[in-house]
Amino acid sequence: MEYDEAALDRAFLALADPVRRALIARLSRGPATVNELAEPFPITLQAVSRHISVLEAAGLITRTRDGQRRPCHLAPSALEQLTGWIDQYRLTTERRFRRIDAVLETVKEQDQ
Repeated sequence: MEYDEAALDRAFLALADPVRRALIARLSRGPATVNELAEPFPITLQAVSRHISVLEAAGLITRTRDGQRRPCHLAPSALEQLTGWIDQYRLTTERRFRRIDAVLETVKEQDQ
């Protein structure tokens, strides 16, 4: 599978900040407004808005209009791209560990 390297870079850069990771974690429970997202943080509403803008530019969240409200939502396809990219390396590493385990088991059996 091919991945958009620039999009991955933007997403990982956005997720490098702990506040933005916390915002993503909160949005995993459902949509929220900027005010709702800002509640647990000891930073200004303007700072939270900037974090949301970074997440939106990275394609990790979207915003909709609901009357006067503009709730933020997770963008599942962007998260799937990230996990897919990570999984390709995780699966390769797991296969290597399974081969090492098999070799170690063979050596262990030969020593007995």
